[in-house]
Amino acid sequence: MPAARRLVLVTGPSGAGRSSAIRVLEDLGYEAIDNMPMRLIRSLLDSPDREAPVALGLDPRNRDFSATAINDALGQIAAVPGVMPELLYLDCRTDILLNRFSETRRRHPLAEADRVEAGILREKDLLAPVRERADVLIDTSDLNVHQLRAEVEHWFSPGEQTQLAVSIQSFSYKRGLPRSVDMVFDCRFLKNPYWEPALRQKTGLDSGVKTHIYSDPRAQEFETRLRDLLLWQLPAVLDEGKSHLSVAFGCTGGQHRSVAMAETVAAALAAAGWQVSIRHRELDRRKREEASA
Repeated sequence: MPAARRLVLVTGPSGAGRSSAIRVLEDLGYEAIDNMPMRLIRSLLDSPDREAPVALGLDPRNRDFSATAINDALGQIAAVPGVMPELLYLDCRTDILLNRFSETRRRHPLAEADRVEAGILREKDLLAPVRERADVLIDTSDLNVHQLRAEVEHWFSPGEQTQLAVSIQSFSYKRGLPRSVDMVFDCRFLKNPYWEPALRQKTGLDSGVKTHIYSDPRAQEFETRLRDLLLWQLPAVLDEGKSHLSVAFGCTGGQHRSVAMAETVAAALAAAGWQVSIRHRELDRRKREEASA
């Protein structure tokens, strides 16, 4: 039986990276159409079959854009034999969107006069029901264009749709929970390398840090239970029809315990044959700050 043709609807607040994501999908071989009027999706589905996957950028500024219209479009696409609809939502924090509009001096499409923040909030309110429906949600607040490309390629590279893509990341609770994850595990109860002066500036990628964490007898059991849980759960998630699962590990600073545990669990899942990507949110942030210093 041939694999279903992917049809990805791409949307999100202005400035969050929709156009950049569309360009990445086009580079991946998708037939990409940005700013697609909702009323034309039906005619697109009625066109002669083609082999290439399709990516449609949906702009909230369009007159016929609404959560109801997107739900209807997803239903129409799902009813077409051999087509697999997916909704990609590019999100971003309000403060970051404000900075982006300030840096580019662009006018927000829903803002009156110079009230950019009001326009951003109005647009986010409009998009809230769409965000809840997303199959893949990528928060671009802390991503540069290269990292965004890597995320989109991870989720939507052609030929991977029959697999389950597992995304694992580490984070700091001090900077808040990641906004686009399915499962979160708290590592703060484990022995903290931060209190060892020789380890404080190192990370969970260093063998000495990992050795220190695993000197806590609870660490190995925690890892084993999590690994077994995920290896038991992943086939069921795949059977349910999902193509993506995101898992996050958090600790106080996002530098030691969460990084080590994310690396270890990711390696175990990859060794078991699952498609895994890994990202360390706070370490990536630190690299960017050091590069710009």
